[in-house]
Amino acid sequence: MGVTCLIPCYNERDRIATVLDVVTKIEGIQQVICVDDGSSDNTATMVSRQWPTVQVIRLSQNRGKAAAIQYGLQFVEHELVLLMDADLQELNGAELEKAIHAFQHTAKVDMLILRRIRSPWFVRWYRSDILLSGERLLRRSDLEEVLAQPVARYQLEVAINRYMIKRRKRVRWMPWSAMNTYKVDKLGVLEGSRREFKMYVEIVDYVGLVHMFVQLSSFTRKLKKQKSATKEWPRFLSGIRMS
Repeated sequence: MGVTCLIPCYNERDRIATVLDVVTKIEGIQQVICVDDGSSDNTATMVSRQWPTVQVIRLSQNRGKAAAIQYGLQFVEHELVLLMDADLQELNGAELEKAIHAFQHTAKVDMLILRRIRSPWFVRWYRSDILLSGERLLRRSDLEEVLAQPVARYQLEVAINRYMIKRRKRVRWMPWSAMNTYKVDKLGVLEGSRREFKMYVEIVDYVGLVHMFVQLSSFTRKLKKQKSATKEWPRFLSGIRMS
């Protein structure tokens, strides 16, 4: 399966370079799409100039993460989609290559989440390092079905999780040492905290308390070593550190 990396961004001119410097060098990624969600800081222009191989899609106004990804999907050329946030720090290209290889060579895995293992303890405590991770590999057909339903802004990740649970899809996670940039770092303590609180309210309101509890208590497990049709698979997995 070919891989398209789909990156929504909004005013991430100062941070997206860190992400693109890594994903554009991954051999397993054949297409990189950056969806500029109505940025006012010339993010799209900067990306087009510095990374000519990246396909830049521009929205005239800010519509939110879910809408940006939905719009970008029409330009995706491959069956496997790697969703990636634009504000990540300290990405590890080797980890990303291992994740892509693992998904492509593991039987019956429908989604692979890159778990943010360096998140603060309280984020790991309520499993947001897994449930809300913006970095995940899944099939385009599944993502299209998720986005065929009403999904807005920050609801995307839990909407994908709910879809996978209801359809009894097999989801696994692998460790991911990259760190996201929190809203308090972008917007300041007061505005950042207000946006974070609003995000969690939207998420819980979307899936409901009962299903949110299901995701918190039992959704997904780490990827374990499995038999592969290739001789290289056991040796390859031995280098993956699980957390």
